[in-house]
Amino acid sequence: MNARDRIIVPLDMSDGERAWLTVNALRDCVSWFKVGLELMNMVGAPRAAGLVKRQGRNLMYDGKFADIPNTMTGAVKAAVSHGADMLTIHASAGWESICAAVAERGSAKILGVTVLTSLAETECLSIFGDMPDRKVLQFAHILSDSGADGIVCSPQEAQTIRGFSKFNSMIIVTPGVRPAWAAANDQKRAATPAEAIRAGADYLVIGRPILKPPPEIGSPKNAVERIVEEIESVK
Repeated sequence: MNARDRIIVPLDMSDGERAWLTVNALRDCVSWFKVGLELMNMVGAPRAAGLVKRQGRNLMYDGKFADIPNTMTGAVKAAVSHGADMLTIHASAGWESICAAVAERGSAKILGVTVLTSLAETECLSIFGDMPDRKVLQFAHILSDSGADGIVCSPQEAQTIRGFSKFNSMIIVTPGVRPAWAAANDQKRAATPAEAIRAGADYLVIGRPILKPPPEIGSPKNAVERIVEEIESVK
């Protein structure tokens, strides 16, 4: 895969005009943009998706759906109608709800969110009763058995998942990716772009290092070029 096609820029903002300008500024640098809950709730899901699709870019629709099967069915239908190329659900929604989402995906890819990258080990243990690597692996089995197309997890767990041939065909998307020159912010289980690719990630969600790069890096476009070079350096 081309290095530029591996980068997903999240539009985690509440300003529709700013989101439009961001896509317009970076559309020649990257192929994917992620629309999440903040933008969806501020401007409405159809408009938020349209900010990406009308500029001819690929859309990761990050709704993180987690509900009963009937509600999942309707939510996925709506996301697909908005032009989602990939859309997220929570793996913790359970087997039946994941199957319901998969049945309505059309040409979109269903990705299961496992353990959020903002959670440290102690929080994961408190919430899920297990450590991140074991819990993510358990979720990965549920997602695979339910027919989901991919997994959202940290780079650390990506390496564990890639150790099982069962998951060879599954897409791995990793948030929490931070170049060495960027601040970690609220990410607890982060890795550099090169580390994430070596771990087996297919796509990297990279927000603040691109949208608000350090002054010494320059513009968002300059940040993308630095990240592309790092990805291309991986052998």
